[in-house]
Amino acid sequence: MTKKINSHAHLLPYPSQIPAFMREKKLFWLTNDQKFMCQANWQRPITDPSFFLEEKLLWMEKNKIDHEIVLNLSQLYCNGFDKQTTKDVIRFQNDFNAQIQADHPTKFTGGFVVNPRYIDDAINEIKRCVSDNNQALLCLPTHFIDKNNDWCSIAHPDVEPIFSLADTLNLALEIHPYDAEKIIQLKNINWRFHLIWMCAQTADAYHFYTLNNYPEKYPNLRVSFAHGNQFGQMGHGRRVQGFVGRPDLFEGKTNPDVHLKSSNLFFDTLVHDPYALRMIKDRQGISQIIAGLDDPYPLGEMESVKNSYPGKVIDDALNMEFITQEEKKQIWYDNVIRWIAGPNHLSFLERIQ
Repeated sequence: MTKKINSHAHLLPYPSQIPAFMREKKLFWLTNDQKFMCQANWQRPITDPSFFLEEKLLWMEKNKIDHEIVLNLSQLYCNGFDKQTTKDVIRFQNDFNAQIQADHPTKFTGGFVVNPRYIDDAINEIKRCVSDNNQALLCLPTHFIDKNNDWCSIAHPDVEPIFSLADTLNLALEIHPYDAEKIIQLKNINWRFHLIWMCAQTADAYHFYTLNNYPEKYPNLRVSFAHGNQFGQMGHGRRVQGFVGRPDLFEGKTNPDVHLKSSNLFFDTLVHDPYALRMIKDRQGISQIIAGLDDPYPLGEMESVKNSYPGKVIDDALNMEFITQEEKKQIWYDNVIRWIAGPNHLSFLERIQ
């Protein structure tokens, strides 16, 4: 039976684990009954018990998920936070994920996050998480508020010191969207920011990451784009047409065709559509696809959502003969190891066995 490693998962701390200052400043907290996550005047229902550690372990056993790579809380990318608050919040969540990994090394790999606005703090935090916490996955938002209070793509010259250090350290990187409603001036109705704009954010980050030739500039940095970069896959031809049709707008940039099938660019399977998954295979190659569930969110592959279960889109693609049984194994296991561990795959395998 194929072992299953999920590249894209989330965990919440229990209410008592969240520092008091985060609730006092209305940065982030949970209701004591574990029914809602809260931030300032915003709240969101906690839709599945597996948002929490013990329940997550039971969920993994039930669904035969051998290992999960846990990303940081999107609500805590710290965009708009002052320097000290950003430092405190980021350290809390990174240490939380590191402790999960330390306590359950066979079950979890814990990622860490930094905010590029405060570049010196970000560099120091990367070094700390790698050396002290033994963390190997950096998570960055698709967009951040820079030192001039402008929204920027993460693939920005100001962020290059982060990419350079991550490349030197042979890290895996997850680029994940959030905060679209702060960027796009539209009313938040019918979940538009999660269904449409988050996908557009990822496509925008991918647009600039490849235009700036970062896959070649940082060859050791293995980057996964969340939710399959679904809009970016569909929009590839339009990008090429723009590049060729208006070269005056792309001086010094790299043709989008160059980085198709790049060996250090990866895309998770959370696209909810086997036809979209087939497009990623055709466009990027099966070797660059990694299983990602985005659990326990209802937009993840959760059995609590009608007609859904973990890995459904992979099974659908297999049943429709878009992928083979061997390719399914690669997506669930081999490719994930290449992304998360790279040259350190033997030590990673030793830890999770």
